[in-house]
Amino acid sequence: MQRNGITTNGLNRTEVTEFLLTGFSDSLKVQNLHAVLSLFVYLAALMGNLLIMLTALDAHLQTPMYFFLRNLSFIDFFYISVTVPKSIINSLAHNTSISFFGCAVQAFFFVDLASTETAILTVMSYDRYMAICQPLHYEVIMNQGICVRRMVMSWLSGMICGFMHVAATFSLPFCGSNVVHQFFCDIPQLLSLLDSNVIIIEIGVMVFITSLVVVCFVSITFSYVSIFSTILRIPSKEGRSKSFSTCIPHLLVLTLFMISGSIAYVKPISNSPSTLDLLLSVFYTVIPPTLNPIIYSLRNKDIKEALRRQYGMLHRYFD
Repeated sequence: MQRNGITTNGLNRTEVTEFLLTGFSDSLKVQNLHAVLSLFVYLAALMGNLLIMLTALDAHLQTPMYFFLRNLSFIDFFYISVTVPKSIINSLAHNTSISFFGCAVQAFFFVDLASTETAILTVMSYDRYMAICQPLHYEVIMNQGICVRRMVMSWLSGMICGFMHVAATFSLPFCGSNVVHQFFCDIPQLLSLLDSNVIIIEIGVMVFITSLVVVCFVSITFSYVSIFSTILRIPSKEGRSKSFSTCIPHLLVLTLFMISGSIAYVKPISNSPSTLDLLLSVFYTVIPPTLNPIIYSLRNKDIKEALRRQYGMLHRYFD
């Protein structure tokens, strides 16, 4: 017998065939408003990240910093696409269901891209450390080959984290309920649906990946302590200002992303809906990929000039 995405077999055991995402509200008006606002934010994020990726065509922006920035924008382009479009469609259709397979795929790519972004943000902090604290060795240590290898390692680490989370979570028996108190298939909320007797497997994965995040956090902290110590010793006020303007946006986005995500994944799981859970999820799913292009492009003179050159070339081409 099947009911609301839950199948009962002859042994009176339940199998979840689909999940129901609660979203932000049951009100049709609120759902429509959420869909419109989410669509606006989503399109803005896509456009902003696409513009930064287009700077790859500019010969003046081929340094490691812009190489990592373009990869970050590439990740953010897909990172926000994993969760927001499905949420918009559900709100417009007033249908909160997502298949078991679809939920697993969404959870995998979300964890994959979030983990990759964490790794890249760590590499970017090291890049800023080398550029500011070790400028004489910068070109040797941060050469093209090393940058590509670190990027490949970041992507591989994200894929491994995503596979471990999804394999551990979706191979375990769910307890009958298929209601996910979130607007997407987020691992912490899925854990509340698992049998508490076997959840130790996923907890082990959580501990391992959290340890990796702690390593990234310690590395980032060390990099920025060294960076700010070096900046404060710069005699020129203009030099200090330029260095701070390069590092602070990176630090702000990184802090917002890592703190909100860590709270969501570390805090005790509740079986009841929580406004805090939804707000936290917005801070680590929607805001970072939306703010990254705004912060880096509007505050970065080189990127703005590169975009003007690309626009000029495009304009001349069509003329």
